[in-house]
Amino acid sequence: MLLVLAVACGKPAQESPSAEIPAVPENLKLHSATESSLTFQWSAVEGATYEWKLTGEESFSKNGISAKRNVTVEGLTAGTTYSFSVQAVNAAGKSGFCTPVEGTTEGSKPVPPGPDQPVTSAMCVDAPLVVEVGSGATLGTSGLIQVFKADGTLVDKIDMADIAKVNILEDGTMVPKETINNGTELHTFMDVLHSTRYRPVHYTPVRLEGGNLVIKLHNEALDFGGSYYLTVDASVAGKAVEKTEFTTKAKPVGTTLKVASDGSGDFCTVQGALSYATTLGKNDAVTIEVADGTYPELLYLRDKNNLTIKGASREKTVIAYPNNESYATGSGAAASSKPSIGSTVGVLGGRCLFLAESCDNLVIENLTIENTFWASDHKGQAETIYFNGDNKKLTVESCDLISWQDTFLCKGYVWVHNSLIAGHVDFIWGYPQACLFEDCEIRSRAGGYIVQARCPAGSKGFVFLNCSLTAEDGVSNGSVWLARSGGDTSVNDNVTYVNCSMTDAIAPAGWHTGKTPTPATPTATDGWKEYGTKGVSTASRNSYGKILTAAEAEAYSSKEKVLP
Repeated sequence: MLLVLAVACGKPAQESPSAEIPAVPENLKLHSATESSLTFQWSAVEGATYEWKLTGEESFSKNGISAKRNVTVEGLTAGTTYSFSVQAVNAAGKSGFCTPVEGTTEGSKPVPPGPDQPVTSAMCVDAPLVVEVGSGATLGTSGLIQVFKADGTLVDKIDMADIAKVNILEDGTMVPKETINNGTELHTFMDVLHSTRYRPVHYTPVRLEGGNLVIKLHNEALDFGGSYYLTVDASVAGKAVEKTEFTTKAKPVGTTLKVASDGSGDFCTVQGALSYATTLGKNDAVTIEVADGTYPELLYLRDKNNLTIKGASREKTVIAYPNNESYATGSGAAASSKPSIGSTVGVLGGRCLFLAESCDNLVIENLTIENTFWASDHKGQAETIYFNGDNKKLTVESCDLISWQDTFLCKGYVWVHNSLIAGHVDFIWGYPQACLFEDCEIRSRAGGYIVQARCPAGSKGFVFLNCSLTAEDGVSNGSVWLARSGGDTSVNDNVTYVNCSMTDAIAPAGWHTGKTPTPATPTATDGWKEYGTKGVSTASRNSYGKILTAAEAEAYSSKEKVLP
């Protein structure tokens, strides 16, 4: 079976006012192509931002917003031609789209097996099943997709009646119509991720891509080394499948697990590898190597120590999916037993993309995690990761973590090195004993607040060492605050910036005064403080922040001094 993945990553930007409707963008051209992306560029239109659209075969389309005169569209199919166009936008209106330009991704277009063609080689236990349904197919509102063991035992089912419970985004991703909470009844357009406990989440079980019906089964639906067959009712997408047989690969050998979207590894999804890694012994060292590709999935890991998740490349190994407080409420939790279809889920599966609980020495390196939830007002908590591990350790090395509100949430002891954290409201927050960002880019995507700390008194809290505080194009000067307080006097607002470069996007007063921090008068060990700031003046900082002396800053000057 063939794995097909696609995800849209819209990048909104602020508009620049203009008295007249802008001119249509000129000189649009294809700049570069890879097997899964196309980059287009055009001549700039003064005072404008840009809306773009890309179309492909059948009803495939993507669109987005860019503040720059170029855009890279990812999650595309190899060897496929797409049409791209762009229009300029300002406060007065829109220019209309320019003449489209075509671009073709590199590589060869994948060819799926026909619905009645037997699969001759074993597939990953978590690979999607692909059924050719032809051009013009649409998803129905009734009918079943079912998978059986060779002996006729039913192992998984998707009921198309449950499509009424989701909204379908332009790229085919399905999100809940109503917020998932602990009273939500589990249905087949939801999944339950397993890692010693069970996290209920929304997911996309079916989508149409290039005349194919792509079916993603539920987590752990299939066993290693099994023989199965698939049936699809005609009402699902206009073409019945009576019986398509397939087999799954044997259980992996060793403690290095390979994930590849083309089916060449041990697993096709990151969650497949995480669920299996949990079975290998709580303290046994395990490495998950993730090949380049875009993996549209939510993740869950619990009670697994000494695990490393390592991408093949920071830019091209991308885990991306939309989640948000409006889709699934709460920071995230899981149940001790798996809920059954029709029963209430019982727990708040949460709004983060990756929920990691009670995991010590977790390492994430050389990849991108993006919570692709988007709203025009950028509101709604949407973490990329919630590391829920009191007294546990997390390392993030050479990664991009991207969202809008609440990008990064943590507890415990955390070291983030040579990485990008991007967001706009409280996009670094939590309850750590110590969380060190070293040699990182901290990028504000709109005006807002970088940190909200809720730390134990006397703890190092959040420390930024030798970091660059940057802002996307269009972010106003003085619109970004170094931190704001949640106003909870039972915890401390411990945030320290040492030898960090900053731009004029940072408010001259530095620290937000909406709620009084704890302590209101900072000391060398508690509260808001900075030392050695570069690029901007600190002369106008308010009294909620302290300028440390060189001797006081020494306690925050290295990983060894911040983390145990």
